[in-house]
Amino acid sequence: MVEERLEIPQGITMDINGLQITVKGPKGEITRIFKVHELQINKQDNFVVLQGKKLSITRTIKSHINNMFIGVKEGYEKHMKVVFSHFPISLTVKNNKLEIKNFIGEKNPRFAKIVKNSEVQINGQDITIKGVDKESVGQTAANLMTATKIKKLDPRVFQDGIYPKIE
Repeated sequence: MVEERLEIPQGITMDINGLQITVKGPKGEITRIFKVHELQINKQDNFVVLQGKKLSITRTIKSHINNMFIGVKEGYEKHMKVVFSHFPISLTVKNNKLEIKNFIGEKNPRFAKIVKNSEVQINGQDITIKGVDKESVGQTAANLMTATKIKKLDPRVFQDGIYPKIE
């Protein structure tokens, strides 16, 4: 049996109900269910104790819980840039989708899903994705890139799209 311990930071509360974990902090709340049957998650004093059969699974879940702590305490943020050379792209947020209009001159708009717990802010050609869940923020960024993927055209000529901002 492998045992890993993780300290719960100050200002964060954690509830464990079987394999469902709820973490609350100053930035928000995350609830997550870990579907790993070979693992036991317990709370002792100010520590989370993970006991499992395999070291790799135990440490992976430990990393996920640590990411939850960082998210509710500091939050996650990704910056992206809208790039176009032929047709100006306009973006609007509607419900839980980002509408991309006039992408390479297309008549119909494209849509990218904004994953739960993520917030998208548009400032000109800059896009900021914020949230408490690292995976939701990353998946939203990936959805934006995938929505503007160009097919059937030469990518060396048509470099339009939404890309991660290099700072």
